[in-house]
Order: sequence, then structure tokens, then C-alpha cells
Amino acid sequence: MTDSDPLLVVLKSCFGFDSFRPLQREIVEDALSGKDVFALLPTGGGKSLCYQLPALARRGGLTVVVSPLIALMKDQVDALQAAGAPATFLNSSLEAGEARARLRALHQGEYRLLYVAPERLMLSGFLEDLASWKVNLVAIDEAHCISEWGHDFRPEYRRLADLRRLLPKVPLMALTATATERVRKDIVEQLDLREPRVYQASFNRPNLTYRVIPKQKPFDQLLEFLKERPLDSGIVYCHSRKTADSLAERLAASGIEAASYHAGLEPEQRSRRQEDFLRDETRVICATIAFGMGINKPNVRFVAHYDLPKNVEGYYQETGRAGRDGLPGDCLLLFGAGDVVKYSMFIDQKEDLDERRVARAQLQQIVHYAESSRCRRAELLGYFGEAFPESGCASCDNCLSPREVFDGTLAAQKLLSCVYRIKEKSRFSVGLAHVVEVLTGADTEKIRRWGHSELSTFGIGKEHTRPQWAQIGRELVRLGLLSQSSEKFSVLELTEEGKRALASRRKVTLTRPSAVAVPKAKRAGHISCDEGLFQRLRRLRKRLADERDVPAYIVFSDAALREMARDLPRDLAAFARVSGVGEKKRREYGAAFLAELARLDG
Repeated sequence: MTDSDPLLVVLKSCFGFDSFRPLQREIVEDALSGKDVFALLPTGGGKSLCYQLPALARRGGLTVVVSPLIALMKDQVDALQAAGAPATFLNSSLEAGEARARLRALHQGEYRLLYVAPERLMLSGFLEDLASWKVNLVAIDEAHCISEWGHDFRPEYRRLADLRRLLPKVPLMALTATATERVRKDIVEQLDLREPRVYQASFNRPNLTYRVIPKQKPFDQLLEFLKERPLDSGIVYCHSRKTADSLAERLAASGIEAASYHAGLEPEQRSRRQEDFLRDETRVICATIAFGMGINKPNVRFVAHYDLPKNVEGYYQETGRAGRDGLPGDCLLLFGAGDVVKYSMFIDQKEDLDERRVARAQLQQIVHYAESSRCRRAELLGYFGEAFPESGCASCDNCLSPREVFDGTLAAQKLLSCVYRIKEKSRFSVGLAHVVEVLTGADTEKIRRWGHSELSTFGIGKEHTRPQWAQIGRELVRLGLLSQSSEKFSVLELTEEGKRALASRRKVTLTRPSAVAVPKAKRAGHISCDEGLFQRLRRLRKRLADERDVPAYIVFSDAALREMARDLPRDLAAFARVSGVGEKKRREYGAAFLAELARLDG
């Protein structure tokens, strides 16, 4: 770094970093030159810095950040203030007197960054104020919220479409961590971005390890997973509020500091439980998808899915909350056929035909991911249209412990033949569950009514359980031998390839589910250091954070502490070279951490 590069000077002095992450510099330079920008950066990819640094690099003026959640605003402002940056927020959490004081300071030009909710931004009186504050940039964070095609659509975001008309000379920056091509186009159109510079980073999160195991005794499986990580903080996603509550209670009774989080709690309860999690008072949050976007805790070390996610995009977004500090994170999915059946029933209850089709297609995609024997990373990236160039990622269960394959020709012939015979007799197709019941010789009202007990395939599959047959059926769908409709009642059909396989009796190779633990391997993002010293530094950080009434990561990230425990800086100059140590943090915390590092005993 040299003084001749003003952006690097600001980056180091304020944020404590010596270099930019991929695409950050380009986005910052475009923002400073007044261009509209669309930035698609993965969770943990450094989105916030793309608008924070331009605000601090300018000599004056204001950057307005549109943020959807109060907690997210407070978190970012706390972090900026800790780094010495003049930032504030305006939202409904403030007392009237405090809000007026911040407005006065804005009129006096005391702030460089202002965080607001979309509802506040679009108030007529507020827009008049903006005109007098010399706004240099409006950054719309979590921009996917503006699109009705996104996974987290918020109607109030639609009002932002008026920004271009109301602030015609102010450049806009739209940022999101995940969006399909349809959502991206909708964002650009809704915001009327003018010839935007478009940036898209890789969706790959190399520091995350992905693992899917068969759901057998889920509580015991989860408890074992948590006890292997006694010092780590994480999130467990559940399908329902009831499951989140009961799971948190059972974990607490088993000695795990756990709490639930969902939309059914009172606002004060949600706020308190979120704060306890951010401050490391609660180690595990059992949550519905309501716990998500506003969580900016960088040292979440694991994300577990107790139930099957609704879709691949949501799964990617949720697992992306692990390892945002760049250190290793673990992603566990407990997968069981029961979840598939349960979700299918929910989908069948939807009245809107298009909704049913979309939901069923999304269910099939996440089931395909869960049951695939391919590299998990390749599957995830492929969903977003990104090829994974390597033969294996060395950081998922399928790459680290390849699943056992077997000659499934006989099983495939039985199931394909059963589908064919049912269609031949009844002149209509049926779902996988019914095919499995015929194969295993079940005595059901439908089998009797439709005469399917008379078929040659009735009862020929008793060597496998019903869940095993269901898994085989879904794998045949994945292999293209069967197709599964996305109508209200999902039915199976032989594909042309399936008809050829049935007629030729060609070999079909299938995979067995595996519950084998992922072996230990060198993890991407891991920083080797003295673990005892790292824990001492964590305790010091927690004490300093509590004194300042902020979450621990506001003081320093886990990555910064690991660098300290590895490099053992002995003076302020060496301490300043640690990643994340800016000028203000060096002055405020340097002496305390150097003293702890100088101790020879623990």
C-alpha cells in the first residue's frame, strides 16, 4: 500500500484491510464517478464496503443506504462508528427527541452515511430534506426485495421505483447476494437504472463444507453435531414455529444454550433473542426462515437444516449465513422422505395453479440436490448458472466420502415396469407413493378400487422398504428415466429414455444414501494458531464488547483474533498489520490486546 492510492489509504485506515476483495475496487470507482451500479455479490463477499468506502473517500456529501430491517441498520452503523466513520440511521426504534437530534446533525452535514427504511425514504417531507443534504449516492441493499419474483419480496420496496424521478441526478447502486436472472432484470427495470455497470461475483463459498445425511433420529443426529462443536455458534432452520420451539427446549434441556426465533414471538422477544445471539449469550438459534436477512453475525460457524428447505435459492441464502468472516463454516442438511411427503401435501393445498407448479418444481430441485451423488458445490453453482471447473471440491460429503454405487438394474426394471403397467391398465398416471405401494403389495382403498392388485408388478418389490423405493424412484427421475409433473397431483411418466431402458434391460447404476461422517481435512479459510491463546483473546474481546454495549464481532472478527494468535504482534506497528485493525481500533484496543498477547501463561 502506498499513499499514492487514496482508496487503499481509506480502506486501511478505516476498515483495516490492505487489499480489496474481487470486484470491490471496480464497483467503488464506478460509484465515485457517478455511474449506476448493479452488484450481485455472495453473502460474505463484502457488499457493504462497496457503498461505505465511496462515502468516506469523498470530501463531503451524504450516501443514503436503503435497508429493510432495523437490526441490520443498527448493526452496520455500530460497526462503522467503531471504525471511526460518521454514520447514523433513522427508523421507528428511535425516540422522537433522538430522531430530531439526528436530523439536525444531518442538516449540519455531520454524517457521511445515513441508513433508512424504504417507507421513511419515500415520505414527502423526507425527500425534501434529502435535496438539501447533497446526496451523492443512494444504495439499495437487499435489492431482490423489490422483485415479486424474488424469495423475499417486500411490497414497500416497490415504492423505490420513484427514486429516479425524485432524485434524477443521483446515481443508484443496487446490491443483492442472490438473484436469478429473472430477478436481476426486474431489479434493473424497477429502479430504472441508467446503463448500469453490472458486476457479478462467483456464487462459490469455498470456506463452507456441505453435508447431507439421511434423517433417522434427527434430534440425536443434531445433538451429536452440536456437541462436536462446543464453542461454535450457529443457526438451526426448522419448517414450523412449533418445531423451532420444541427443538430449542430439548436442546436447552441437553445443556446447549439454545433459543427459538420465529414470527409468532412478540417483537420484544424476537429482538431480545436476536441480540442475545449476536452477543454470544445464546449459542444456537432454532429458527424459521423469519430469522435471516437482518443477521449480520460474521462468526456463525454452522447452519443446520432440521427440515428440508423449500427451494435451492433459499437453502443457498440460509447456508450463506455461515462463515461470513472467511473462516470455515459447516452446513448440515437432515434429509428424509417424510419431509418430501409433507411438503407435497402443503403444495397440493395451494389453490393457484401457477403457485403449485412453481412450488413443486422447486421441491423437486431441492430433493434432487439432497439425493444427488454429485459434488454439492457443483450442484449449487449449477443452479445459478455457474460452472464449477474442478473435478471435486474436497469440501462436501459426496467429494470427501463418495457414496456407494450398486447395480440397480433389477430395481429400476421393477419400478419402471410398475409405472408402465399402471398406466396400461388404468389409462392414467399416478404418483410415486402409489407406485411404491403397488410394488410393496400394500392393501389400500385405491389399489383395490383401481384393480392394481391384479397387476404382475403387485408385491414384487418387498426386498426394499417404502422409503428405499421412494428414493430409487426419485433417483430414476434424476437420471431422466422418469419424469415427474408439477401439477396439483404430481404423477410419474416414463420418458423416452426410460422406455428404451425398460425394453433393453440396460444396466442402471444407483447410489445408496450414506451416513458416513465427513473426514477431517484442511479447510479453506482456516487460520492455524494457538487455540488456547485464541480463546483467551475471545474472552478479552467479549469483555471489551460488553463494556461498550456492542456485539463482540464489532470489536474484532474471529479471523482477526486468529491472526493475532498466529503472528503474535508485540508492538502497535505490528498490531496494525493485522487484518481488520484500522486507526481507531488500533488506538482503542491495541494496548489491551498487546498485553494479553504478551502473557506467557494462560
